[in-house]
Amino acid sequence: MVILDLFSGAGGLSEGFFREGANFVGHVEADTYACDTLRTRTAYWNLKNENRLYIYYNYLLKKISRDELWKEANIIDSNDVINSTISDETFDDITEKVKSNLKKKKLKKIDVIIGGPPCQAYSIVGRARMKESVSCDPRNLLYQYYVRFLEKFKPKMFVFENVPGLKTAGGGQYFQDLKKALDNAGYHIELNELIASDYGVLQNRKRIIIIGWRKDKRRRYYEYPKFEKITNIYLVQNVLDDLPKTKPDNIIEGKGKYRTKTNQYLQMSKIREEGFDILTQHETRMHNDRDLEIYKIAITKWNKEKKRLCYKELSKEREDLITHKNTHSFTNRFNVIKANEPVSHTILAHIAMDGHYYIHPDINQLRSLSVREAARLQSFPDDFYFEGPRTSQFRQIGNAVPPKMAEQIAKGIKEILKK
Repeated sequence: MVILDLFSGAGGLSEGFFREGANFVGHVEADTYACDTLRTRTAYWNLKNENRLYIYYNYLLKKISRDELWKEANIIDSNDVINSTISDETFDDITEKVKSNLKKKKLKKIDVIIGGPPCQAYSIVGRARMKESVSCDPRNLLYQYYVRFLEKFKPKMFVFENVPGLKTAGGGQYFQDLKKALDNAGYHIELNELIASDYGVLQNRKRIIIIGWRKDKRRRYYEYPKFEKITNIYLVQNVLDDLPKTKPDNIIEGKGKYRTKTNQYLQMSKIREEGFDILTQHETRMHNDRDLEIYKIAITKWNKEKKRLCYKELSKEREDLITHKNTHSFTNRFNVIKANEPVSHTILAHIAMDGHYYIHPDINQLRSLSVREAARLQSFPDDFYFEGPRTSQFRQIGNAVPPKMAEQIAKGIKEILKK
């Protein structure tokens, strides 16, 4: 499969396609830190294909610099990752770089375009926070550039992912406009709402996945892929068990740091393969004393009563901990990760702001999730390294398509292309 990846983020969707042997001719992303993450992950796959992963592991162990890693993996002079916003001004330049990559790799054409515009403008939560002001948000129109890339490269298929709110944003008009644009571009489409927990991810994350087929392809192509579902027999605790216990404002990295061997879930999901022993980015944020007291109450309430702590009820126990007068607006401010449940609540980009919605269930640790724990709940493997400051790392994780879910999507697309 020859793939062009638009609005790539940190590469959760592309990770699934990498696993299925995809050949990428471009990852286009506006965020600089996410682009660095994409370059580092591309270095991983390049070195893996050359049986030289020891170089990548040396980077994880801080034995070599990032520039040395990228040089060894032929990343520095590559245009595989294109750090650019997509606009009228940049469209031609991006397409020329993609064409150059096709020529350089001796490939004739693109088989599949994947990706989805930033979803905050379409998300129900985002619309609520912005009081429906998204009608003025230029991000709503980014799908038009996605369509232009389809018109330019005419791939056999495309995968367009977004949040379920895409269907109702703007009273449903944005979605109608999108369908019309895709039809005019020459593509037949089908869509489904997928839940990550059906595909090996211990998280109740929902995504709209639109699959498109070029209309000149045979009609038997026009069938939504039967993405293979994975029966969940695991608990969220299986994601966290082997990681070392820690405390707020701390980082644990290096070899020999895991508490236990890997487990069945971590191997099945490819989060931590048998024998892998390099822990990175098990880094926690700092919390003030007031927040830690609230965390203690929230964890106790969940462990004893299986109930969430409502902010407005906090005054009954500790009025001195209330800092917001409008308690109704902060009803769901604090949430504990439910270790003994089969799925976690959704990891969102808001995790970059604070950890109150992602409190670790162990009262003895009394903290929010580390970067690595959040990445694991999204099914990112432990050898996946997020570049940039911690806030950006959390944002990249929260915005991503879970790689295990993406892998199942990639398998389905690959099977259709074989027909």
